[in-house]
Amino acid sequence: MKKTLIIGSSPNPSRYAYKAAHMLKKFNHEIVNIGIKAGEVAGVDIEKPGKIYNDIDTITLYIGPDLQAQYHDYVLATKPKRVIFNPGTENYEFEKLLEKHGIEPVEACTLVLLSTGQY
Repeated sequence: MKKTLIIGSSPNPSRYAYKAAHMLKKFNHEIVNIGIKAGEVAGVDIEKPGKIYNDIDTITLYIGPDLQAQYHDYVLATKPKRVIFNPGTENYEFEKLLEKHGIEPVEACTLVLLSTGQY
């Protein structure tokens, strides 16, 4: 199983980050929720960015490119194997930065990857 950190977690059931958290748990992936709104998703509290996890396989992004710069150092310090840029989060500059640090950027939808067995 791939421990996954979700950036942009929201307690709002209509948000894709919320749906992804539940689907990740359904497929037995451990999750870490990072977001700005307090609450919990899929039984896991939403944390503010700060604590560096060193056992993250995948980070999945649910924040737009305009907000991503403030997370660059956090993502790099976490050292995931890959970062998934969900639709609407694609960011060429951030993707190049990740590649420079040996982290694979993936432009895909977490929900689709999970539902098709490609996660």
